[in-house]
Amino acid sequence: MRVFFVFLVLVIFNSCDKIPFLKKQNLPQLDTIVDFTSVDTSPSFKVCDSIFDKAKKSDCFRKIIHQKIGGELLKHQFNIKDTINETVYVDLIIDASGKIILDSIQSSENIKKQLPKLDSLIKFSVENLPIIFPAIKKRYKVSTKYQLPIRIFLKD
Repeated sequence: MRVFFVFLVLVIFNSCDKIPFLKKQNLPQLDTIVDFTSVDTSPSFKVCDSIFDKAKKSDCFRKIIHQKIGGELLKHQFNIKDTINETVYVDLIIDASGKIILDSIQSSENIKKQLPKLDSLIKFSVENLPIIFPAIKKRYKVSTKYQLPIRIFLKD
């Protein structure tokens, strides 16, 4: 009887992989090494989406985003006391759905004093950007961070 019981226990433990709900699913193995510093396809506007060359597509994106935000800032007149020749850095996050989020604005104290409305104008410009197609990494849409340098040159 003991031999039968030991035999039964061995059969049960060895046959667990034969039960369908316990079988491992045949999932494709994912590549575990991913370079997060680059993307396969950079974010793009609808105009740039037909470009296949990676560098040209990225240049097109940069050119249009600079034109849109710079053009919006040029619509406004600023009253200043001293000449300004500085660069403001705007950090944007383009999430996986294509939504643009203003992360931060880095400017000097001089610009903050002389152009107190600049931050709100930049925020307004970012909110009014056209639809953006997100970056793609390994066939998946991914979030990216983009730093936009804006040169401010104003004479009094």
